[in-house]
Amino acid sequence: MAVHHFAGFDGVRLAWHETGSGRPLIFLPGFGGSGRLMIDRGPCAAIAAHGYRVVVPDSRGSGDSAAPDDATGYPPDVLAEDGLALVAHLGLGDGGYDLGGYSLGARIAVRMLARGARPRRAIVAGQGLAKVSGPQHGGDNHRVLGALVGGTVIEPDSPDARRAQALSMAGTSPRALLGVLDSLIPTPESDLRRITVPVLVAIGDQDERGDADQLAALLGDARFVRVPGDHGSAVAAPELAAAIAGFLGEG
Repeated sequence: MAVHHFAGFDGVRLAWHETGSGRPLIFLPGFGGSGRLMIDRGPCAAIAAHGYRVVVPDSRGSGDSAAPDDATGYPPDVLAEDGLALVAHLGLGDGGYDLGGYSLGARIAVRMLARGARPRRAIVAGQGLAKVSGPQHGGDNHRVLGALVGGTVIEPDSPDARRAQALSMAGTSPRALLGVLDSLIPTPESDLRRITVPVLVAIGDQDERGDADQLAALLGDARFVRVPGDHGSAVAAPELAAAIAGFLGEG
């Protein structure tokens, strides 16, 4: 699969992958995920089969994108800034593309909408209200990455040790991943209410983010759907890809 490159908002060299042809859909991956992974194991290949050019970036700090070592490489809202830079690089005007994401990618898609992105339709999958509008820092990933960066000993065979192993499997720098987490900012409920782009909010029926329906209720024009699976498995559920393709096809 070919790797394409573009300049992030600050000139950092970032990457994207794509599959299919037709109307553009920019689909943002989850935390630490790569575009290639979303195409190989996520919904993107199935969506492309319905006649879409699915563009999936490697987030800053992940995959084939640059991973700055310094905290200055991860200013507030940097992933949304990079997403808007990708839209501009591809020459996509208002209504000329669709936008979506899974998990953290969905949270960033919401940030882009709140900041003025105007796709024809949007998909917010694997994400709930608290993660979108509540505190963005802290949590298990932040604690474990902080320990890895700071050299703190993690107890062997503990849940944190297993999480550290999972975070390290992609070969991404813990410092870069921590920088990504520290860059996140919330989208207030008042901003969510101002989003008028039609949005599909999709969640696994066993996902711990049980407030995805509350997120959908705040958006101006949203449809809510549950698909089989928990947070880790719903991304590959055929029902998710079918729901997204059906929603996009209505536009």
